[in-house]
Amino acid sequence: MAKALLGYAGGSDPRVLAEMRRLQQRVQDLESELVRIQSENDALAAAARQSDSLLESIDVPTAEPALT
Repeated sequence: MAKALLGYAGGSDPRVLAEMRRLQQRVQDLESELVRIQSENDALAAAARQSDSLLESIDVPTAEPALT
């Protein structure tokens, strides 16, 4: 009887279920992309910090004014 009532009331539309699965997959894809981009950003930030410290370690004499 419950199945008959569920079917009569509309139940789960296969299109809605397919759309829900598609959206869940899209969310998973976006979460994976976010993790990938965050790790890439962390690597770039570490490289930038390393190059900054390298530039600071170079002894550059004070610039003299140019003669015109």
